[in-house]
Amino acid sequence: MDKPKVVLGVSGGIAAYKACELLRRLTESGHDVRVVPTASALHFVGAATWSALSGNPVSTEVWDDVHEVPHVRIGQQADLVVVAPATADTLARAAHGLADDLLTNTLLTARCPVVFAPAMHTEMWEHPATQDNVATLRARGAVVVEPAVGRLTGVDTGKGRLPDPAEIFEVCRRVLARGTAGPDLAGRHVVVSAGGTREPLDPVRFLGNRSSGKQGYALARTAAARGARVTLVAANAALPDPAGVDVVPVGTALELREAVIRAAADADAVVMAAAVADFRPAAYAAGKIKKKDGQEPEPVALVRNPDVLAEIAAGRARPGQVIVGFAAETDDVLANGRAKLKRKGCDLLVVNEVGERRTFGSEENEAVVLGADGSETPVPHGPKEALADTVWDLVAGRLA
Repeated sequence: MDKPKVVLGVSGGIAAYKACELLRRLTESGHDVRVVPTASALHFVGAATWSALSGNPVSTEVWDDVHEVPHVRIGQQADLVVVAPATADTLARAAHGLADDLLTNTLLTARCPVVFAPAMHTEMWEHPATQDNVATLRARGAVVVEPAVGRLTGVDTGKGRLPDPAEIFEVCRRVLARGTAGPDLAGRHVVVSAGGTREPLDPVRFLGNRSSGKQGYALARTAAARGARVTLVAANAALPDPAGVDVVPVGTALELREAVIRAAADADAVVMAAAVADFRPAAYAAGKIKKKDGQEPEPVALVRNPDVLAEIAAGRARPGQVIVGFAAETDDVLANGRAKLKRKGCDLLVVNEVGERRTFGSEENEAVVLGADGSETPVPHGPKEALADTVWDLVAGRLA
């Protein structure tokens, strides 16, 4: 079978060296990659490096190999174009349809999905001109990944850092898998909760659960690849931040509630995939609780935590907001799920059977998505991103 053809555009920024890692991941996963750097990019990483890593010739000019008409053919034949890093200048030229080098010509001739991974200083990213250019590209169907927050060039820190190449690769893989379906969540803001809350008993101990956060992170990654602006409220998940996702770390159920309600104020959809503790200790011991010889420990009194899913479903922040819950059950899965769907008041409820060796920490999942309209959508055993895509398909249909 023919390998999927990917064009990797590289702009002239210090983050250009990170594109070498993205290129390696693309080639090692079976993609045929043609690197098209700008002339400025070659000041950071030379053409010989790109050619050696990709196995394909490298050029920045439309005048090279004219008989092959590269300024047209490269874009025409591509299954995906990804620009990483995408500087403010490259975003501006792409938004205004300029065609003054091989990369911008390729962007104009491409009829495949296009992904931009911006990297620049915070002031440049936040400038109204850049934001207008990003909005224009998104309106045309491109996926523009939000930059990460972190160390920039020199001593500066802020939003504008190129996301981790491994996470950009995940966005590319998901966009390729969708083919020409397009970013159907473009212009939408979605909130996803993930992980498991921990309720402190003393400075050392807590009440928690087995949730790894992998399903919630799959939901966040998939939504970003489908064009959404994503806020991920992450409870104690030791996972890398997904590219283009605003991650809000939390610890307890009360912290999660506050973060979700705040983020949901302007959200089109809220997906509560986190395992939120139903109870917390009634009292917190300021010092470590000691065991005493010959004495049994004092019983731990518990109090109820707020029901975050029911609360946001009952008090939707905006008309048409879609609310999705998750139900982890150990027995009578569908019966308990239907009862919970009615009790919580959400639009969709993802019901799955859990246990020590099921779902928690696994890369795969199996579930049934119940709808308030009486629908049932079974999702067979498979990767968690497959379940994530099914959830977003159902959400997108309701938003439409």
